[in-house]
Amino acid sequence: MSDAASPAPEEQKTGRSFQGKVTLRELFMTFFVIGATSFGGGVVAYLRNSLISVKKWMNEDEFMSALEISQALPGLNATNMSVIVGDRLRGRIGALVAFVGMTLPGVVVVLVLAKFYTDMQHNAWVIGMLKGVGAASVGVLLAVTLQIGKKQLEHMLDLCFVIATLVAISLLHISLVIVLVVIIPVAMFCYRPSAPKRAKLADSNEEISARH
Repeated sequence: MSDAASPAPEEQKTGRSFQGKVTLRELFMTFFVIGATSFGGGVVAYLRNSLISVKKWMNEDEFMSALEISQALPGLNATNMSVIVGDRLRGRIGALVAFVGMTLPGVVVVLVLAKFYTDMQHNAWVIGMLKGVGAASVGVLLAVTLQIGKKQLEHMLDLCFVIATLVAISLLHISLVIVLVVIIPVAMFCYRPSAPKRAKLADSNEEISARH
């Protein structure tokens, strides 16, 4: 088989070969299922499992990059992720389809439960159920934190940023916006690539551009 016929190693690694090949129906159903079966902060775990392990549309580094962008943008991480992934796979129409798939289950469930909760908010069984869901959500968030943390917290500098953010928000009660405005530039400066690495990245980008 010729080189032209076989996928480039970079495409296999990053999943770029999926661009344009994922149908809008598959994109919609994937995010619809995630939106219908995930709860609260646990949606990150569902996204990670579906996009990396099941669909293999992204690798670990791409998922983390998309998640970091989603967390920096206003709005819910899940909806931001759906727009980023949908745009990556099928452009603007893909972003719209993924967004609708992600949000539609929640809209329907909230509308139905709003009436139910209004009538049953003082019921002891309902109160107990909500407390149970809250406790389970803490466990899900802890599991997601451990899954992501083992990939991201590899160096002491990573832990320093986590501790600084935790202290600033939880103990000093500084606004999240102010913390981000301070932490982001410092992190960018600390993680800036060295001159040899910048040259290597530039060469890699030129090779990828030449293939496409």
